[in-house]
Amino acid sequence: MKDHVRSNWRNAVLVCRKCAKKLDGGFGPDGDERLAKALRKHLTLGKGRKAGAGVIEVDCLGICPKGAVTVVNGAASREWLLVRPGADLDELADTLGIGAAKQP
Repeated sequence: MKDHVRSNWRNAVLVCRKCAKKLDGGFGPDGDERLAKALRKHLTLGKGRKAGAGVIEVDCLGICPKGAVTVVNGAASREWLLVRPGADLDELADTLGIGAAKQP
């Protein structure tokens, strides 16, 4: 049995699933996607452990802001972000330190 598994992630970003579900979308080009999915697509991160960074939806983080999604950068976990629908995903990626190959 393996005792560890490698990944290509430079960083891990935690997105509150409960906040995202309450908003029912609000992100992406048409504003109809959840934040985690929109961020993965926008940055073309790839899937699973072979991606450049991990964007993971997690259970409730306990902040529960009205009209926003709670996001935690795993590398800088002392500062949590409250991201409103329609936020600029490039700016968010730069703030989180996960700027990858962006779509043209």
